[in-house]
Amino acid sequence: MPEQSRLSKALWISAGIHIGAIVILALGISFEDKPAFTPQAPSAPAVQAVMIDQKKINDRVEQLKQQKRDTERKEQQRQAELERKAREAREAREQELNKIKQLEVERKLKEVEVQKANEAAKASKIKQQLEKEKAQKAETERKQIEQQRKASEEAAKKAAEKRKQEEAAAAKKAELERKQREDERKRKEEAERKRKAEADAKARQEQEMADAMADEHAALSQTRNRQVLSEVDKFTAMIKATIQRNLVVDESMRGKSCKVLIRLANDGFVTASQTLEGDPVVCRAAKNAINKAGRLPVSPEADVYNKMREINLTVSPEFN
Repeated sequence: MPEQSRLSKALWISAGIHIGAIVILALGISFEDKPAFTPQAPSAPAVQAVMIDQKKINDRVEQLKQQKRDTERKEQQRQAELERKAREAREAREQELNKIKQLEVERKLKEVEVQKANEAAKASKIKQQLEKEKAQKAETERKQIEQQRKASEEAAKKAAEKRKQEEAAAAKKAELERKQREDERKRKEEAERKRKAEADAKARQEQEMADAMADEHAALSQTRNRQVLSEVDKFTAMIKATIQRNLVVDESMRGKSCKVLIRLANDGFVTASQTLEGDPVVCRAAKNAINKAGRLPVSPEADVYNKMREINLTVSPEFN
């Protein structure tokens, strides 16, 4: 009975120690040092039971330590996981912030791109407008140049036509002047020929007049009543002859005449001459011939002069 009592006591002690160790482990108390427990010297079976229980306790303590270590390891792992998750959360948040910033940058860049696109579109529109205006201006300038070219060509054509006409007119004028010079040369040659002929005729007429006057004087000396011509007719004929000698004629005067009035001084000086009627050309030539003569034959006899002081003559050009 005492033996069973001691065994029960040992078991209760072992159970108490075990429970205490568990409590201590639960409270975080280390059992590195063995408890100072000095039991009374048990009997051999009790000591053996205590030793067995102590081993179980040690095993349990080691198990609890292992569990603690596992718990600490798991806690560390949990803390590490929490830190990892926190870090990942921070990184995710930073990434999100970075993404937000990137999105903001992209948004701003997009706005800039849109603005640039708008500005580019506006610039393109302005460029297109400028190119359109430039094209319109170029077209206007081209049309102006074309008009100027056509105007220049037209002006050149007109100038060429005008030059051609001027050249033709100049050639015609030159030909006309040549003909006029030729006609003038022929006229001068004809005038010279006529002058010589008139000079010869004048000489003949003067000779004839002299001969006539001589004959007349001779006849008058014989008898005045037998004169072929009266003194007036004679001097009239002489005056006509003088005018005829100084008369410049041409073919346009053929068959034409002019009636003139002449006033004479007693010495035969022409004091006045006037064309009365007839061909204008012949009248001009007759008046020129009278002025050229200056003096006309008159009778020294007063009665004859008085009848010839103012005479009317008809001048008709004579042609050889």
